[in-house]
Amino acid sequence: MLRGRLKFARGVLFVLALFSGISAFARFGAAQSNSNAEVRRREFLKYFVAAALERTHHVIRYEPAYVRIPYPGGDVPADTGVCTDEIIRSYRTVGVDLQKEVHEDMAQNFDLYPRRWRWLLSRPDTNIDHRRVPNLKVFFSRKGEALSLSSRAEDYAPGELVTWDLGGGVPHIGVVVDQKSSQSGHYMIVHNIGQGPRMEDVLFHWKITGHYRYFGPAL
Repeated sequence: MLRGRLKFARGVLFVLALFSGISAFARFGAAQSNSNAEVRRREFLKYFVAAALERTHHVIRYEPAYVRIPYPGGDVPADTGVCTDEIIRSYRTVGVDLQKEVHEDMAQNFDLYPRRWRWLLSRPDTNIDHRRVPNLKVFFSRKGEALSLSSRAEDYAPGELVTWDLGGGVPHIGVVVDQKSSQSGHYMIVHNIGQGPRMEDVLFHWKITGHYRYFGPAL
């Protein structure tokens, strides 16, 4: 009887040790997975910043007109565009098609997006929806990370997206890059406000209305 109890107790201890080991391994695996995901995200932002900086070498005529474009992977003429087109082109360089991603989310959740243009159409439009700052704000909030609207420059990091109200409800968007202003010490912004894509020290020039990180559907 005593020998049987001792055998049973040893069996229980073995099972407990086994489960403890599995649990520890699972925690280690999860930590490793989280660590790997964080590395991939940092790499993604690095390449995204490089893509945004590369855009400053292009001569772009500011042209906000509605243009019919292919889907997916469509773009307005390469020598034209607005602020959102620089975001779209930068993401496309790193393998993310905002035209497709925004359209798919709007097709399934149309009522969550702004109604400002609802009088123009009653369904998503692959030609223009992803080129509107209000739509991008909703999309980045839903599919990315909505960050704090801080007045501290150190709260804005390279690869993050910022939206502003230029006044009178006119929206704008740009990318924080890894170059700092020699005057303010702030990270610079790549954006197109009418003179083509430029890198400028404009983080706090207008009222900030949004602050996001978006890594694409894969991350």
